Amino acid sequence: MNDVASKVATLMEAMPYLKKYAGKVIVIKYGGNAMINEELKAAVLQDVVMLKLLGMKPVLSHGGGPGINKMLEKLDIPVQFINGLRYTSADIISVVEAVLIGQVNSELVGRINAIGGEAVGLSGISANIYKCVQRSEELGFVGDIVEVNAAPVQALLDAGYIPVVAPVGTDGNGQSFNINGDTAAGKLASALGAEKLMLLTDIEGLCNDIKIRDVISYLNIADVQGLKDQGTIAGGMIPKVDCCVQTIEEGVTNVHIIDGRKPHSILYEAFTNEGIGTTVGKDQPSVGIKWNK
Repeated sequence: MNDVASKVATLMEAMPYLKKYAGKVIVIKYGGNAMINEELKAAVLQDVVMLKLLGMKPVLSHGGGPGINKMLEKLDIPVQFINGLRYTSADIISVVEAVLIGQVNSELVGRINAIGGEAVGLSGISANIYKCVQRSEELGFVGDIVEVNAAPVQALLDAGYIPVVAPVGTDGNGQSFNINGDTAAGKLASALGAEKLMLLTDIEGLCNDIKIRDVISYLNIADVQGLKDQGTIAGGMIPKVDCCVQTIEEGVTNVHIIDGRKPHSILYEAFTNEGIGTTVGKDQPSVGIKWNK
């Protein structure tokens, strides 16, 4: 009976969120450790299907860096990073397309369908969803998104499907580009007018001190520059937070940086009072920041 009572209490707690998010678009950026751990992969995909069953319109925007690295190593193609971005030669962009579209995207679609969802796989090349320009000659075929054609994704959502989108873009003339996964998810969320963007990561959230894992629970974008100046936002967290800020400025209400290593973290964030990780927005003061004196 206690178990039943606990389940009922959980449903009652979720009720306001079910009402709030009914029919809303939720974009989930899926990457990192949650993609290589089978238990976590199953939990993430179950969460995505559950969002759909509960009346929301989830979109799964995935990465696949570990798979790309593994294939490049197998093919003996050297890997080079410049300012944190993968140099992408003609050989490497072919591998990126093969892994992200041919392997990762197909696998995710198949697994979602196997557990009762109806997923359709896409990439940014499909119908020029992600129109790109080359960032620089130095980086090779790394692209910056200059235009998002969200119509194909919206059409799938309206038809009741779960779109699964790979972060590969195009110049519209046959050249493909490698795109940062967080950036692609943020741009897609903005173009779809999403209610939420969830970025699954390999840490608990944005921390004041990564050594003690003290998470900043709410980050107002007005405080981002100050946190950069004092070194709290540094390294790989800089492009992730910059993506959050841009997404908020383009109209998405909240962006959540959550721990993809925690099973069912998507549902914890969506349907509980506590939430997890760091919420980025502009509607309330920051909570949990420790400013250097």
